[in-house]
Amino acid sequence: MFQSFIDLFPAEWRGAVTVLAAPLRWIPEWQSALLNSMTGQYPIVMVFGAVTLLMPTLLLITGVWSTMVSVYTLPFRSGRGGFITALLMAWWDAGRSIWLYWMGIARFFVALFGWALGALRFVVLTMRNTLVGLVRSPLAALDWTSRRYFQPGMPWIAFLVLLLWTGVEATVFTFTLQPTLTEVFGGITGIEPNPNVMAPLLWVFLFMLVAGSFACVQVLTDAIRNRRVSEIIQMTLVESAVMFFEVIFLYRELIDAVTPWIAQQSAGEVRLGLVSTLLLASFGWVGVRGMSWFLFGRFGTPALLAILSRQTITQDAVTAPAPDPVRPGLLSAPVDALKADVIFFQLEGKRLFELLSVPVLQLLAVAVNFAVVVVQSRPAFPVPFKSLDDLLAVNPFTGAGPARSPRFELNNVVAMATPRDMPKVAS
Repeated sequence: MFQSFIDLFPAEWRGAVTVLAAPLRWIPEWQSALLNSMTGQYPIVMVFGAVTLLMPTLLLITGVWSTMVSVYTLPFRSGRGGFITALLMAWWDAGRSIWLYWMGIARFFVALFGWALGALRFVVLTMRNTLVGLVRSPLAALDWTSRRYFQPGMPWIAFLVLLLWTGVEATVFTFTLQPTLTEVFGGITGIEPNPNVMAPLLWVFLFMLVAGSFACVQVLTDAIRNRRVSEIIQMTLVESAVMFFEVIFLYRELIDAVTPWIAQQSAGEVRLGLVSTLLLASFGWVGVRGMSWFLFGRFGTPALLAILSRQTITQDAVTAPAPDPVRPGLLSAPVDALKADVIFFQLEGKRLFELLSVPVLQLLAVAVNFAVVVVQSRPAFPVPFKSLDDLLAVNPFTGAGPARSPRFELNNVVAMATPRDMPKVAS
């Protein structure tokens, strides 16, 4: 570069021009070697070099060019002492800014890792609260229902056992009655019904039938307790009809199932006829219904009837109204936490932006300071910048910058004056 420039002069002048250009001739080769050292064969190496070394290298190149050019101005410059002091302080700012740039990159990645960890924690907490809410919601709904419907409380065990027993009876009698019902429907329609459709419908019907049987017993016992004769007669007829239906279509099948066993054990001497079969089936119905009634039916049936009629189970003691239960939220807890942390996220976003921008802009400010020192013998920007507000508040061209002697204040932060802030003294 400089050799081609020197060749433009006459031969007798080339020696003097070579001596004059000596401070600058070595810079292009050094600059090329420095930039080429950051290149590599692997993309990850090139990316790492560009992020960590490119900006500091450009700052060093700017500082070297500015320093070497300023050498030509020393013989003609007034206040050389202040100029040399400002130039040395510019190099001090350059080294400090490069170190702060590297530390800023490290802080940025640490903060980015913290954000990723916080986001992962937020997702895990959201999923956990969702699962906990899904588990707690049915229990809370049942507790709320029991407190609203029943005073002072609901006999949950008896109620659940009643539903379980009703389901068991419906399941047993579904398998018992399904062949007969399939044959009846096939004879009526001429088409064999689909078992996958017939079984669920039959189960629902038998479930309602067994539950209705318990309800009839409950109404009958209440009528007997209160000595309502007309209701006793009415419910006796209804319960007899229910008993007849269940004995004929359900319990009789159970007796028919054990009839071969009875004949085998009695060597064929005991054969059950119509009357004996119906009596045994009726005895089985009374035994099963009586056992289930005295065990849990008399406690669970009132609760079932109260739920169906939306009434309350009254108690003798007067109790205070039940308070509304605490409704667990599925996503309300993490959403509320997110709303409460809006200011935190704004501050963290500003902090990440500062970590990413302040080190880079600080290097640019130091590079500008080198050029300004060569021209005006003083820096343009007071570095280092502590925050983005400090950087935005500084405008070296307004003439309203911070005071320079002997202490100056920048954004309400009082700092000691450095040699570059002191008045220039001519040497």
